Amino acid sequence: MMKRQYRIGELAKQLKLKKFVLRFWEKELGIKPQRSIGGQRFYQEEDFETFKTIKTLLYERKFTLAGAKKELSLLNAPKKSIIASQKTDMNISPSQLKIHDEPSSIHKELLSIKYKLQRLQELL
Repeated sequence: MMKRQYRIGELAKQLKLKKFVLRFWEKELGIKPQRSIGGQRFYQEEDFETFKTIKTLLYERKFTLAGAKKELSLLNAPKKSIIASQKTDMNISPSQLKIHDEPSSIHKELLSIKYKLQRLQELL
């Protein structure tokens, strides 16, 4: 069975974008569509999903193009599973806790944890 293929006009129409935007993203983000003998672009379903993700990152989540490129590489990276050893213990003794002098460092650390949890939630 043949996979669904899109021409650039169809893709632009479905994503509600201009064709030049798709060509720009293709160039800047290293997307390589298949081409006909005459050089016409043919996009696969995976390309459609990639462009949809890029649109979400740029327009809804307000990423920069560089940030979207980095996020795409993270999303496309092979998933690694974490296997806990028998020695893994989630209990933390009071002596292991770090005490920060500045509330701002706690705030920064909490923001970092929040971001990591959001990313983890998106992956699930």
